[in-house]
Amino acid sequence: MADAIAAPCQAGAMATPVPGLDLDSPPFDLLDAGQKQRLAAAVDLGYFAAGQRIIEAGEASPHVHVILKGLVQAFDGRGADSTKFADYGPGDLFGAFAVIAGRARHRYEAVQDTVCFLLPAAAFHALLADNPRFAAYFHEALSVKRRLLAEQQQPGELGRLMLTRVADAQLAPVHAVPAGTGIAAAAAALREHQVDCLLVSPGEGEAGEGIVTRTDLLDALTDGGLDRDAPVGPLASRPLLAVRADEVLFQALVSMTEHHVERVVVRDGDGRAIGTLGMAEVLAHYASSSHLISLRLARAQTVDDIAGAARGMADLVRQLHAQGAKMSYLMEMVSALNSRILSRVFAQVVPARFHDRVCLLVLGSEGRREQILKTDQDNALVLADGFEWDGLPAAMDAFSAALERIGYPPCAGQVMVNNPHWRLTVSQWRERIGQWARVADGQTALDLAITLDARPVAGNAALYEPLQPAMRELGKDAILLRYLAEAALSKGNPLTWLGQVRETGGRADLKRGGVFPLVHGLRTLALQHGIAHRNSFDRCAALVAAGAIDRELGRDVPQALAVLMRLRLGQQLADLDAGLPPGNGVDVAALRRLDRELLRDALRVVNAFKDHLQSVFHVGG
Repeated sequence: MADAIAAPCQAGAMATPVPGLDLDSPPFDLLDAGQKQRLAAAVDLGYFAAGQRIIEAGEASPHVHVILKGLVQAFDGRGADSTKFADYGPGDLFGAFAVIAGRARHRYEAVQDTVCFLLPAAAFHALLADNPRFAAYFHEALSVKRRLLAEQQQPGELGRLMLTRVADAQLAPVHAVPAGTGIAAAAAALREHQVDCLLVSPGEGEAGEGIVTRTDLLDALTDGGLDRDAPVGPLASRPLLAVRADEVLFQALVSMTEHHVERVVVRDGDGRAIGTLGMAEVLAHYASSSHLISLRLARAQTVDDIAGAARGMADLVRQLHAQGAKMSYLMEMVSALNSRILSRVFAQVVPARFHDRVCLLVLGSEGRREQILKTDQDNALVLADGFEWDGLPAAMDAFSAALERIGYPPCAGQVMVNNPHWRLTVSQWRERIGQWARVADGQTALDLAITLDARPVAGNAALYEPLQPAMRELGKDAILLRYLAEAALSKGNPLTWLGQVRETGGRADLKRGGVFPLVHGLRTLALQHGIAHRNSFDRCAALVAAGAIDRELGRDVPQALAVLMRLRLGQQLADLDAGLPPGNGVDVAALRRLDRELLRDALRVVNAFKDHLQSVFHVGG
């Protein structure tokens, strides 16, 4: 490291803080008062002229640096092969890894005349030894920083919803009756046990328990014309929707929204029913606008009605994001509502008599349940062999047009059901999958990648089931896997954008440089290992369990993906507020200090994951 011109800070006993050094911001806010005094007493000031090398890659540093004034850039590699890693400005900390590990990850150079606070290595090590939380911030940076950021959020009603377990809610009692119980006797049981529903044991030829509600019994007597003694077994709804007692309440809300039900059974760890949870109990904790959207969708009679209900989704996302909602929960809720919207529109344009002959698939991020705001339509259709309907093209044109009216823009690549290329019979889909196995090229990789995420949302899902094993068989094709892996590595170094923001209008494209390599890389590894999960977080967990990713990388990848998605969403919501179309670019300079650190950590993980892909598939970046 080049020598700096250093001068001790005259802090005395440090009854007052060092001017310009904010000890109440992360990570120094993790220190107690005495530790902050020790840090302030040890700190020096260092001056680095523009162009001066501060820390060399691979070498130790005698100090941890916090920038007071100026600009520092970090580089990966050495000499002509080096690439820009990140910019560091006032308030940013760097060099901690070089102190802890005895070698720097990057080369750090002053771009402008720069003044830094210099925390000596010995003093820094002492603070790490004395304060486990401070040490964890650096040793397990990404997960700890995310928790720290979450702690800074106001808990609010949603925060309580996120923390409350289903078992802690006010559950209604559960009471079961045999399938042969008569309607009148079942109604008496409802009154006696003061419940709104009954579990019904499986009768002959019935698979599993069911549930019957007071409304079911009333409809059977009035609309169905059944006798008071008719058994309730055939009236019960199956399969029984249940949630675990240890799930968070928000997850139960997602399940109810997705499956269009007002009450679910709660089971303990041994699978025993311990009560039921209804929307009323959930709303006792939080008046969810998602439920209001769901009700409006259930009542919608026209496309305009559906569009009116969907308009509330941006406000729902904004509310959940502002309250610090876990990204996986937020995405599942939005996905559940999107699925309902799509199924309602589908029902509007496809006559009910054809629903068992067609299956609507959502692809890409919607298929993975990772969509947040309404973006491009990505969908396809599976048709029963021999199905003929002259009105199909017009219906699919109407479907795509209706989604556009509701706020889902057409896919730029025309991956939509109004394109005949994406509506095929079961046999035609089998033929296309076989073609993917025979011809490995860029277009094949593109079509396959988006189809691997396919999820049925309307029509007859059984039409899609026989296609899934055929696609998983493609995971045995090493050449095809290489094409897929190369796509994940083709976007270049994601960290370059932090140093070259002027080339992208002052913004870093987090989807291109971060989200896509992680999502697509996980998708490729999942195909290779025969993993059926669609969701990226689930795929990562399954890959760790299969030994395809080591536990450290398997811990960091979902954390990084959540950080990138949260930062992108925050920028998209800010753009909407400013009347701009939401995109994938994030204004890095406008991020809070901790968010910038999280972004750097996340993009380090992206590069580590890409290195893993290169090693597994023997391809270059």
